[in-house]
Amino acid sequence: MNERVVVDPITRIEGHLRIEAQMDGDRIADAYSSGTMVRGIEIILRGRDPRDAWAFAQRICGVCTLVHGIASVRAVENALKYEIPKNAQLIRNMMIGAQYVHDHVMHFYHLHALDWVDVVSALQADPKATSELAQSISNYPKSSPGYFSDMKAKLQKFVEGGQLGIFAKAYWGHPAYKLPPEANLMAVSHYLEALTWQRDVAKMLTIFGGKNPHPNFLVGGVPCPIDLNSDSAINADGLSRVQTIITQMREFVDQVYVPDTLAIASFYKDWGAQGEGVGNFMTYGDFPEQGINDPSSYLFPRGAILNRDLSTIHEVDLNDDSQVREYIAHSWYDYAGGKQESLHPYKGETALNYDGPTPPYQHLDVANSYSWLKSPRWKGNVMEVGPLARVLMMYASGHEQTRELVNYTLSTLQVPVDALFSTLGRTAARTLETKVVADHLQTWHNNLVANIKNGDTRTFNELLWEPSSWPKKAQGVGFMEAPRGALAHWIVIEDGIIANYQAVVPSTWNAGPRDATGKPGPYEAALAGHRLYDPKQPIEILRTIHSFDPCIACAVHVTDPNGEELVNVKIR
Repeated sequence: MNERVVVDPITRIEGHLRIEAQMDGDRIADAYSSGTMVRGIEIILRGRDPRDAWAFAQRICGVCTLVHGIASVRAVENALKYEIPKNAQLIRNMMIGAQYVHDHVMHFYHLHALDWVDVVSALQADPKATSELAQSISNYPKSSPGYFSDMKAKLQKFVEGGQLGIFAKAYWGHPAYKLPPEANLMAVSHYLEALTWQRDVAKMLTIFGGKNPHPNFLVGGVPCPIDLNSDSAINADGLSRVQTIITQMREFVDQVYVPDTLAIASFYKDWGAQGEGVGNFMTYGDFPEQGINDPSSYLFPRGAILNRDLSTIHEVDLNDDSQVREYIAHSWYDYAGGKQESLHPYKGETALNYDGPTPPYQHLDVANSYSWLKSPRWKGNVMEVGPLARVLMMYASGHEQTRELVNYTLSTLQVPVDALFSTLGRTAARTLETKVVADHLQTWHNNLVANIKNGDTRTFNELLWEPSSWPKKAQGVGFMEAPRGALAHWIVIEDGIIANYQAVVPSTWNAGPRDATGKPGPYEAALAGHRLYDPKQPIEILRTIHSFDPCIACAVHVTDPNGEELVNVKIR
């Protein structure tokens, strides 16, 4: 069997992604990742006031709104040499941290867990045995036999109604599922529990940002004033509500998310040897304690790891023209210098040249262009970004809590350290960093309260706000560690307006196609070698792709400068 298996669209992600796997017998010989929608936000931003860029950049994605807003304001601040007050830095850290915890929990339960959890099998579970299992791994209060009996009855109603509702059209009963019915019922119950939980935790972004999912931002700080005696500012009541939300986050992470990850992973240890990818990892760093210009104060360190070598961390410079470059050899774009050229984002181009097939079509033309994603490289290397990269970087840097969590996980699962470089390792890393961030939310909140008690209520730096004081030309990069990985916006400002703007997002790094030298991207490399039990139900492909948590809308998007749609693709 040397057929090509096509999964299009990949579901339970943000955006539109097509994966084609060229088979050699029952194994994947080569895989191809195609983003099938195109981004043009950079074009829209040209000619606009850089202080307004964040509001447009947020619309790159409907999920990753906060992170693009942060990257955008940081880009302008970097170009114009803005410093922000300590309170603003703490509030930004808390907003980003809340996004992490919310995003990772939602991904695990609602996007990724169903690759490992057989929902239909849960109907065979004994609620009493499920309760005993849940209580053996956690002290979460909602673990009684009655609780799981109610959850089982709720699931039964979906089935008796002739449909599975939100659980429809999956590969239930596939032999790749290994959890016993009781573990499946526990996981499905927590899936439903997380739906309710996330409504409350999202409120933190509305307290600091005014609304969600598109919170407000401000170049030079944050838009929320602090006045403990005002109803229209961050006051004592607002700080108390934030504390309540942080407590809810930490309890769910500690009592549900972490135990569930370990419990489910214990049945899938063989996935600790599958789905590695390229073995190269990169982080930009984030969560500064002393300001964005002091990398030594970052919770997430900056650097690159090559060939699994955790003993050496290479320096990353986003302003260095020789480091980050984007290739389009297999993308539906053109550069003025031709398809073989690579460009640093300061000089990046977003010129459309779609010469691909019109749906419906059988296969991608992988010898030529086959994706709307570009192929970013660091010093010519294919790099994986995301939770695994960050956990490896913290582990290699000697971060005490991360080392304890990683070592405990490896010991509990009884898997070797090499299991980190895998589909299972990628999923576990997301859980572990959520624990780290959730705990630091409390630290940042404590520091904010202490700073206010000391009389500091500044949240905005008015200096240089007047464009007449800006240099005639300036350029800068705003970077951060988004939940899905290293994100950066590069901006060039001339005569007070945006002359060029380029965003290189995590899913571009991970999901991009082959480059000019033929090197596959991380998705493509991670799928190679996978054995498919049933090509018509390729759950193995979904497991590895979902372990990256794709967000293709971030990587590709399109309208013209007037907001009109440029590409209209119909499936017949």
